[in-house]
Amino acid sequence: MSMEELSEQQQVRRNSLAALRDMGIEPYPAALYPVDAYTDEIKENFDDALEPARQVCVAGRIMSRRIMGKASFMELQDSRGRIQVYVSRDDLCPGEDKEMYNVVFKKLLDIGDFIGVCGYVFRTKTGEISVHAQEIKLLSKSLRPLPIVKMKEGKAYDAFTDPELRYRQRYVDLVVNHGVKDIFMKRTRMFQSMREYFNSHGYVEVETPILQSIPGGAAARPFITHHNALDIPLYLRIADELYLKRLIVGGFEGVYEFSKNFRNEGMDRTHNPEFTCMEIYVSYKDYNWMMDFTEKMLEKICMDVNGTTEVKVGDNTISFKAPFPRVTMTDAIKEHTGYDISGMDEDALRGVCRELGIETDPSMGKGKLIDEIFGEKCEGKYIQPTFIIDYPIEMSPLTKRHRDNPNLTERFELMVNGKELANAYSELNDPLDQYDRFVEQMRLADNGDDEAMVIDHDFIRALEYGMPPTSGMGIGMDRLAMLLTGQTTIQEVLLFPQMRPLKQQNSAGDEAEETERMI
Repeated sequence: MSMEELSEQQQVRRNSLAALRDMGIEPYPAALYPVDAYTDEIKENFDDALEPARQVCVAGRIMSRRIMGKASFMELQDSRGRIQVYVSRDDLCPGEDKEMYNVVFKKLLDIGDFIGVCGYVFRTKTGEISVHAQEIKLLSKSLRPLPIVKMKEGKAYDAFTDPELRYRQRYVDLVVNHGVKDIFMKRTRMFQSMREYFNSHGYVEVETPILQSIPGGAAARPFITHHNALDIPLYLRIADELYLKRLIVGGFEGVYEFSKNFRNEGMDRTHNPEFTCMEIYVSYKDYNWMMDFTEKMLEKICMDVNGTTEVKVGDNTISFKAPFPRVTMTDAIKEHTGYDISGMDEDALRGVCRELGIETDPSMGKGKLIDEIFGEKCEGKYIQPTFIIDYPIEMSPLTKRHRDNPNLTERFELMVNGKELANAYSELNDPLDQYDRFVEQMRLADNGDDEAMVIDHDFIRALEYGMPPTSGMGIGMDRLAMLLTGQTTIQEVLLFPQMRPLKQQNSAGDEAEETERMI
């Protein structure tokens, strides 16, 4: 980028950068800075009676400045909050030479610069806990102005609120928008709490391949890539289920994984093509046990993250207090549509879809048709956590047949706030039945279903060696983060959500104009 393409403020900051170097001040020093305190704990631990006053070294960004002759104030933001810094010209420059204050602090430092401050903690006459600076060191010069909100006649200006810009420039969003960082800190606590729960039960965290020769474990359209050395196509993981069940075959009692999964499908407020899922598989358990396990886990996580079992999402207050209701899929469809789909064949289900105004296509088999009916007419009705159980066998190619009804499976999905949060089975461990289910999936693929599973012969071989009775559960971590932080779009809980690339500009000038519009 040439100087002619810079905004006036960017040009001024580059001039300041050059002036600092001319004065022998390195704007990007490599030396260690001795941070020994943070803004939040300075305020929490302040004692007016402490003599002498506490000495601290803090570091962070300058977020505001008020220059008043020989004394000035600025607001410093570190990773934990903000604190006021009082700067006296005579303290910084006790001798006759006041250049450091008059030139560097007043003219060459800018909002957004990183500085280190050493001094003592005191309370101002207005009662604000502050740091009295005795030494200031420039740690990193900012060459772009931050979009700091300005108030005029009760109106806010320059607020960084456009979602398009916020998601593309999350680094700016985190700096200037209060509360955004808290969302991601809660997300981290959510993962920690879940790990603690699994580890306390003795289950083992593992890692399985992201690049797979067969995209198995779910019904989804995969991303395809190519391995040059092996000269074979590979698929980005759509699920880790089949690998984790191989580990159960191998003798692990309980395994879990937090995995990045990829599905080449649409994007909306609750879907991102790259997403984080947790899957857990435990030997000698069934889906009834897994429902108990899951509701207790979610109750614990909610308490660990928020200190309460209730969360507010939009207009809904959702309670994660266990236990959760359990409703069969056929009962749910009957309640919300008036149709009893028990025993219906494919033609009858297509007729129900027509009556309900649900679009279908010839590639859809019984499972897809039932899924469409439930998704269109029932799913959104379940705001409070509810287990939808006992799915038709056509919808669940990896699930054990129901012990009381061979046309159903021992499967549940947990619905919360009108969306699926978790999916679980009593796992199918009969290799012959599993093979027949895969063959049926291939028939659907031949009919045009691009989400149908393919036969994983190695997985069948693993089952032939014997897999104990097992229950497995997968949970969408991004959707759980949405719920626990009260967000209504998945992009708010992803640090860097997938975005459509910006259009290429026709000229350097147009590109510069677009850049300035974004900032």
